[in-house]
Amino acid sequence: MHAATLDNDELPRGAAAEWAGRAHAALGRLLGVPVALLVAAEIVVLLAGVVARYVFHHPLIWSDEVASILFLWLAMLGSAVAFQRGEHMRMTAVVGKLSPSRRAFLDVLATAAALAFLALILPHAWEYAVEEAMMRTPALDIQNSWRVAAMAAGFGAMALLAVLRLAQVGRPRQVLAAVGVVIALIAVMTLLQPLWRQLGNGNLIVFFVIVVAGAVFAGVPIAFAFGLATLGYVMLTTSTPVLIVVGRMDEGVSHLILLSVPLFVFLGQLIEMTGMARAMVAFLASLLGHVRGGLHYVLVGAMYLVSGISGSKAADMAAVAPVLFPEMKQRGAKEGDLVALLSATGAQTETIPPSIVLITIGSVTGVSIAALFTGGLLPGLVLAATLVAVVWWRYRNEDLSGVRRASRREVGRAFVIAVPAIALPFIIRAAVVEGVATATEVSTIGIAYGVLAGLLIYRQFDWKRVYPMLVDTASLSGSILLIIGAATAMAWGLTQSGFSRSLSEAMRALPGGSATFMAVSVLAFIVLGSVLEGIPAIVLFGPLLFPIARAVGIHEVHYAMVVILAMGIGLFAPPFGVGYYAACAIGRVNPDEGIRPIGAYMLALFIGLVVVALVPWISIGFL
Repeated sequence: MHAATLDNDELPRGAAAEWAGRAHAALGRLLGVPVALLVAAEIVVLLAGVVARYVFHHPLIWSDEVASILFLWLAMLGSAVAFQRGEHMRMTAVVGKLSPSRRAFLDVLATAAALAFLALILPHAWEYAVEEAMMRTPALDIQNSWRVAAMAAGFGAMALLAVLRLAQVGRPRQVLAAVGVVIALIAVMTLLQPLWRQLGNGNLIVFFVIVVAGAVFAGVPIAFAFGLATLGYVMLTTSTPVLIVVGRMDEGVSHLILLSVPLFVFLGQLIEMTGMARAMVAFLASLLGHVRGGLHYVLVGAMYLVSGISGSKAADMAAVAPVLFPEMKQRGAKEGDLVALLSATGAQTETIPPSIVLITIGSVTGVSIAALFTGGLLPGLVLAATLVAVVWWRYRNEDLSGVRRASRREVGRAFVIAVPAIALPFIIRAAVVEGVATATEVSTIGIAYGVLAGLLIYRQFDWKRVYPMLVDTASLSGSILLIIGAATAMAWGLTQSGFSRSLSEAMRALPGGSATFMAVSVLAFIVLGSVLEGIPAIVLFGPLLFPIARAVGIHEVHYAMVVILAMGIGLFAPPFGVGYYAACAIGRVNPDEGIRPIGAYMLALFIGLVVVALVPWISIGFL
């Protein structure tokens, strides 16, 4: 009788979980349509603005405003799509080492923690939209609530998805335990409110170190870990309305320069789909394929070239690895060394324009995007030289007896085919330098060029892939932009507490002046890059540290290059660097295989970073 009771009791639970799973997937498909249209609309609006201004000398005064309105909707609904697909950035280095049962529980706990944040902030996002109804936009003269309502819509969609995901688990006890843990933690923190108010700036350690670290290491997506810590700090230790937190998130996400993030992500997918990346790699392979370690040199060079187009590390690696890895394996290269070099080149090319990290650092610190684009080229070459030295040493005795050297005719043919692809990064850079388009708009010129090249030259344009590419772009962009919004709110909390002033005073008091400050920054950003990834670390600490760098006499562009490269090393260095695991996934290689060979590459990158830090001319010589 007991067994029969269990069976009967489990049936409705299984049915409910199955229904929740179908609803979860259906909502994801439903959200996919508007986000795809939003990405496409942004491309059309910004390209139309460029054409109207530069070709017809009749600027569209409404284009930036429309793009700004659509962008917030893209960011928030895109973050909802990322939530449905489980693509929000999270650190899994610790969680991944646990037993399957504990890992499953922490996954449910992460969803419950995200739901707690969404439940806490959603009413205030709605209040924010109501408040903004009194404001009108300058060009279109419509209520600003049409724009900021995106925040309530995005948070609401993610809250519904979180509920459906919890229902989908099908293990009520596990879900209740996870929800109970989250509620208990919130209750304890609330009951201790008198203590928090007495701690003064000691609260910063509790909320922005202990809470953030605990949530991140438990596998809670980084954006929600930041959001929970900020909400806890504001609600329990200050009298500041939570509405201000929503406003700061809006401010962080709504920088128009960040609009280039989804556009460059889409451009990266476009060059892979049209065969432009393959053409560049094939040309390099024909030049160096007969040299010892030649294809490894090609990998370094291809990542440098492709980074200049796509702006997305995942897109870079996905474009290059499938083309080169099969041939390199046939020549006897070990999988671990391949994925180690792929990761190292990911770190090496972080400063190559138009890097998303460069765009982000410019938006949050006020440094000229054009100057960052100019300054980023040579540091990447310096680090490429150090990687090439390691490749030369490792493959100086490679057996090439079965490798045929490409003829001049074959090299020439590969070059002719690759010319349209190689021209793209130069076209992008020229458009910015010559004033044809801003750093935000220039990606649309690249997209238009890529579409034409794919249709007319390479003839590999697959219309069926366009919709999935648009949705993928919105998902990745949403996950990035939500982190930027949450980190902006956290940085505001740190600033209001007086932490930024204290940090500034402490850093200025370091013995050794600018040299010590630079050395501390390098070590700090390597650690931050491995734990937080580059973008959240930049948004959090960029506004705090860049003024100090100026005060101690370090050029902003030079400092930007050093901290970006330091973060890149942290991001791609195991065991914590998530970029390393992304490279392993793209190369279909077990992460354990690359741990040993990546050491020499990371050491080479660090030596290159030291050279860039010691020689400012490398970063600012061409400004």
